[in-house]
Amino acid sequence: MKFKLSLIALCLAMVAMLAACGGEEKKAEEAAPAEKAAAEQPAAKLVLGVAGAHSGDLASYGLPSVNAAKLAAAKINAAGGVNGAMVEVVAQDDQCKPEQATNAATKMLSDGVKIVLGHICSGATKAALPIYLEGKIVVMSPSATNPPLTQSGDYPNFFRTIAPDDAQAALEVDFAKSIGLKKVAIIHDKGDYGKGFATFCKQFVDADADIEAVLFEGVTPGAVDYSAVVQKIKGSGADGVIFGGYHPEASKIVTGMRKKGLEIPFLSDDGVKDDTFIKVAGKYAEGVYATGPKDFSSNPIYQEAVAAHKAEFGSDPGPFFPEAYSAALALLNAVKVAGSTDYDAVMNALHNSYVDTAVGKIKFDAKGDAEGVGFSVYQVQDGKYAEVK
Repeated sequence: MKFKLSLIALCLAMVAMLAACGGEEKKAEEAAPAEKAAAEQPAAKLVLGVAGAHSGDLASYGLPSVNAAKLAAAKINAAGGVNGAMVEVVAQDDQCKPEQATNAATKMLSDGVKIVLGHICSGATKAALPIYLEGKIVVMSPSATNPPLTQSGDYPNFFRTIAPDDAQAALEVDFAKSIGLKKVAIIHDKGDYGKGFATFCKQFVDADADIEAVLFEGVTPGAVDYSAVVQKIKGSGADGVIFGGYHPEASKIVTGMRKKGLEIPFLSDDGVKDDTFIKVAGKYAEGVYATGPKDFSSNPIYQEAVAAHKAEFGSDPGPFFPEAYSAALALLNAVKVAGSTDYDAVMNALHNSYVDTAVGKIKFDAKGDAEGVGFSVYQVQDGKYAEVK
């Protein structure tokens, strides 16, 4: 009898243990879906839009900005991201064409992007800005230099890490005088950027008794031949040319001038300070002057960014790379300082918080221009641009 009772007790104990195990397994099964869902939850992300010419004739200006954004994002993500969110770079191509720029901006808006690095060309930037303003998207360009973009006050959401064209034009005219020019032919491509720069140059020339504008002429971008304007330059008696625009037109004009035996100095802007101009114009590029952003090669952040570019892409960065890298850092820092992508908070951070960048320690004035940036004069010497002033 005693043995039977012990056996019954043992059986009851085993049943209890099995029930307990079953209960734990059931709890584990119930918990598994919740844990699985948590594991599958995507990490928070912050989208940095990049808009500009990523294909076409002016892609050499826009692609460096995409690379700059990717490198800046990688650096920040390696340090934990922005407020716990990983930065994702999303690019939209506009080929520097206003109609495509509006499409790019509309896509950014529909995708919920809150910060955009771009656009590259002033005309494209101007076309896209109303869309960004309406959508409360903060935009920062590394290269759109047309002064009204900030000075008009129409677009408080627009910032840039490059100085405006009036500052560039003042330097251009001063340099023209310093090399002895007295009569200049001012040529432009009729665009917001090129004509705007040329107009400022003419204003500075007209206000100076020591130099005269003997020709102010626009050309049509994309033309095969510019012999007519070359003939006008020759007939004007100009002892130098100032050109406002981009490298495709500049290379054709300077080539036409040299082939006609017109060896007078050719001065241009940062739209021509690009290795593509040298490649296209070949031997005729030699001696050409162009203004461009100051040399940042001694800046440690610039050096780090260039080294990263060489390691990642196997080449030196192109034009406006330091300005684009700086714009990416400035935008992402503003989100960090603001604690979110809230439009007003990000704007406030940009105006009031300094950030160390490849173009120096900067913040932005009331108009949206970076404080402390400026231009230098460069000349093509032995197939490369070298700073001369």
